[in-house]
Amino acid sequence: MKSAVACVLLSAVLATSPTAAQDRPCDDQPAALAPSRDLYCIELIAAPGIRAASGRVELGRIPGPFTIAVAADGRLLHQPVITLAGLPSPSSLGSFTTYVAWIATPVMHPVTKLGEVRNGRNVLAAIALEKFVVLITAEDSPAADEPRGKVVLRGQSPATRLQPPDVLQFTLGAAPARSDTAQATNEHAAHMAQAPPPGSDVEWTTVPMPRGLQMLPAEMALRPGVEPYLPRAPADQPIHAARPRELVPLEDGDTLRLDAGLVRRTLKGRSYTMYGFNGQYPGPLIRVPQHAEIVVQFTNRLDQPTTIHWHGVRLDNRFDGVPDLTQDPVPPGGSFTYRVRFPDAGIYWYHPHVREDIQQDLGLYGNLLVRSPRADWYSAANREEVLMLDDLLVGDDGLVPFGREAATHALMGRFGNVFLVNGEPDYRLSVRRGEVVRFLLTNASNTRTFNLSFAGARMKVVASDVGNYEREEWIESVVIAPAERYVVHVRFDEAGETALVNRVYGLDHFRGRLFAETDTLGIVSVMPEAASPDHSRDFASLRRDSVAAAGIARFRAHFDRPVDKSLVLTLRTRDLPFVTERLMQLDSIYFAPVEWSGTMPMMNWASTARQVTWVLRDPATGKENMDIDWRFRAGEIVKLRLANERKSFHAMQHPIHIHGQRFLVLSVNGVANDNLVWKDTVLLPAGATADILVEMSNPGRWMLHCHIAEHLSADMMLAFTVE
Repeated sequence: MKSAVACVLLSAVLATSPTAAQDRPCDDQPAALAPSRDLYCIELIAAPGIRAASGRVELGRIPGPFTIAVAADGRLLHQPVITLAGLPSPSSLGSFTTYVAWIATPVMHPVTKLGEVRNGRNVLAAIALEKFVVLITAEDSPAADEPRGKVVLRGQSPATRLQPPDVLQFTLGAAPARSDTAQATNEHAAHMAQAPPPGSDVEWTTVPMPRGLQMLPAEMALRPGVEPYLPRAPADQPIHAARPRELVPLEDGDTLRLDAGLVRRTLKGRSYTMYGFNGQYPGPLIRVPQHAEIVVQFTNRLDQPTTIHWHGVRLDNRFDGVPDLTQDPVPPGGSFTYRVRFPDAGIYWYHPHVREDIQQDLGLYGNLLVRSPRADWYSAANREEVLMLDDLLVGDDGLVPFGREAATHALMGRFGNVFLVNGEPDYRLSVRRGEVVRFLLTNASNTRTFNLSFAGARMKVVASDVGNYEREEWIESVVIAPAERYVVHVRFDEAGETALVNRVYGLDHFRGRLFAETDTLGIVSVMPEAASPDHSRDFASLRRDSVAAAGIARFRAHFDRPVDKSLVLTLRTRDLPFVTERLMQLDSIYFAPVEWSGTMPMMNWASTARQVTWVLRDPATGKENMDIDWRFRAGEIVKLRLANERKSFHAMQHPIHIHGQRFLVLSVNGVANDNLVWKDTVLLPAGATADILVEMSNPGRWMLHCHIAEHLSADMMLAFTVE
C-alpha cells in the first residue's frame, strides 16, 4: 500500500452517497441480486471477553475506469469500509483512548495500519493484499504505529480459505467413478486419447502445465470426450506464409474483398496451419471515416461455415454476422456481401461468429479504426500504435487440438501460453525519449483478461469501446477482458528498454496459494534523442472531453431509476468425470473475482460444451439463454442489472457483450462510477453485480452473450428485439 495506491482514496466520498450505498455486499438485508458476501464482506469476530462488539468489513470497489481495481503488480485493490457496533469505551478495557484497524498477512508480518475507527461506518485506506487478516485493537494513542493494545475484533479475507489439500484428497487419484454415466465419459475420453478419429491424423496429446504447478494423477489422465480437430491443408493446395496485417484506408462507398482461408504461421521456430483474412495475421487494419458506409464482399475458403461479426459497430441488423439470427452461415466456398456503416468513432474489430473457440483463436480477427472529424478527438500524441492482444495454447507437439463436435475448455475457457501482439510473440517498438504514444488496445483472446502495464512509464486512459471517457484518468495498468478495447497514452521518459508486461496472481489449488505471474509481451526501446514536438505539457494534464460529457449528460435522468431487467449469470454441469466434480467442490471454497490464468488445465481441457452449460437467467420469468425473449422499442433507455452468481459450480468472471447498441456502466457492487464512457462489453467479476444503462437505438434482433469463446459455445447467449 504505497502512495500510488493511496491516490484511489478519492473514491471515499462516492462510497457515502445514497445511491452508492444500495445493494452493497454487507447490507443487513441484501437484495436478491446483490454482490456476494462470500467474496466481498468479512464478518469480524469478537475476541474472548468482548461481549457486545461486532463488525463487518466491506471489501468495496474502488471507482475507476475498470470494473475491478488491480495494482500494476497484479494485486487486487479494495476500499475497506468497516462498520462497527457495540464497541465499549476504550478506557473500560484498560489504559486505552481509541480503536485502530490493522491488516496483516496470515503470518502476521508485516502489519499495516489502516486508521482510527469508531462505532459506525469507517472508510479507510486501500488494501493491496490477496490474503490478509483484519484486526481492531484498543490503543493508548491514535498515533500507534503497531498493535500493542488489546485485540477486540478480528477477521480473515476470503482468500485465506484457499489452503493446501488434505492428504486424504490424494486418494482421489484412485477413486472410482461415481456413476455409470461418468464412467462412460472417462472410458470415451480414454479411447479418444488412443485413437484418432476416422480420416484424420489429429490425436489428443496433452496440455502444457503452467510452470511450477502440479495436479493429481487422476487429473492428468483426463481427456476430452470429443474428437480432436486442427485445420489441415489439402495435399494439392499450397499454403502460403501469413503476411503481417496491412492498413486498408477506405472512404464512404468503397468496396473491400475479404477472404477467410488457411495460412502458414511460424512461431518460435515451429510451423502451424492456421487461419487468416486475406492471407494476413491479424486481418487487414481497416481505416474509415466516421459516418462512412463500406461494402465488404466476403468469401469463405475454410472447411467450416463462418460469418463476420463487426464487433461494437452499430450497423444495420441484417449485416451483424450472427448465424441463424441475422444471416445463414456462409458455407465453405460461399460468399456474402456486408454493408457496414460506422456511426461512432473509435477502435472496433471484426471476427467470426461461428465456432469462435476455433476460428477466432486460429487468427480470424482484425481491427477497424474509425476516425472522428473532430481534430481534437484525442489529446496530442507523437504516434499511434494499434495493438491486438492474443494468446495461443501450444504443447510439446504443437497446437493443442480443438474439439470437433463441441468446444473443449468449457469450464474456464482456453487460456493460451504463447502471448501474441499483432500476431507476433515478440512485439518491438522504437521511440524517442519523451515521446507520447497512443496505444489502441484490443483483446482478441478467447478467455484471458490481461493486466497490462509499461514498466516504469506513466500512462493514462482516454477512451474505451465506443468513444472517449468524460475525462482522461491516470492508471497504473490496463485491465482488459476479451473483446474490450482501451485507448491509452503512454509517455516514455527514460532512455533504455521498457517492457510491456502482464502481471497477475494465479491460484495454485494444489498448494493452496496465490502466486505472482509475469509475462512479457513486448519491448519498447527508448532512444536517447528527445522527441519532437514535445507533448509533455499536454500529457501532464487530464483533459475533459466536453463533447463526450455533454452526450452522456443527456442520460443522467435515468441513472437513479429502478432496474428494468436483470440477468443472473450461473452454470449447470452434467456427466463430468468424478475427479473433476470432487475437486471442484473442494476448490469452490474460494474463487478469485477474476481468474487470470489457466491453473487447472487438465480438468478444464476435458470439460466440453456437451457437459457444461453456462446460463443467463431472467429471474423475473425463470427463462434462460435463448428462451429469453426481451422486446424493446427503438429509443427506449433500459437499466439492466447483471449479477454473477458466486455459488455456482465454478464462479468465474464474464465479459458480457451486447450487439448493436451501446451502454454506460453506472455502478459495480453498488459503487457508482464518476467517469463514464460508452461501452459494448463489460467485465463482470465473480460474485459481482453491475448496473448498466443501455440505449436501445438500433432496431433488429440482437445478441447478448459472454465473450469467452468457450462459454458462448456452451450456450451463454440470448437474443432480444428492438422494434
